[in-house]
Order: sequence, then structure tokens, then C-alpha cells
Amino acid sequence: MENEILQDKSIAFIAACVCSVAMTVVAWGLTKLWTTLIETVGRNPQARKDVSLFGFVGMGSIEAIALYILVIAVLIIL
Repeated sequence: MENEILQDKSIAFIAACVCSVAMTVVAWGLTKLWTTLIETVGRNPQARKDVSLFGFVGMGSIEAIALYILVIAVLIIL
């Protein structure tokens, strides 16, 4: 009986680890977004207003994905 419970929890922690890998990908995407934004403004400073708007919208959507993944990981563990 205890082994079945232990196996269920181990599968849950493995699934949470997969979610942590997904969070790593989200962090990489956010880093890529900011570096591209900085490079773009560095090359063409007059496009700052337009690029900033799209940058913040992109950042918000990436952060939303990260929050969804975090909620799923917490629900899996509980």
C-alpha cells in the first residue's frame, strides 16, 4: 500500500520537474525578448516607442505562460 502512494508522488514530482524545464524555456524566451529589444533600440533609437509597446505586450504574454506553468506544477504536487 505504501509503495503505491510513493509511486504516485514520485510521478507527480517528475511531472513538476518537467514544468521546471518549461519555466527554464520561458526564462530563455524572456531573455531573448529583452536582448532583441535592447539591440533594436540601440540601432534605431527613434523606434523606441513602437518597440517598447510590443516588448511589454510580449513580456506580459511570456510571464502569463510562466504563471500558468507554475500553477500547474503546484497543482500536480498537491
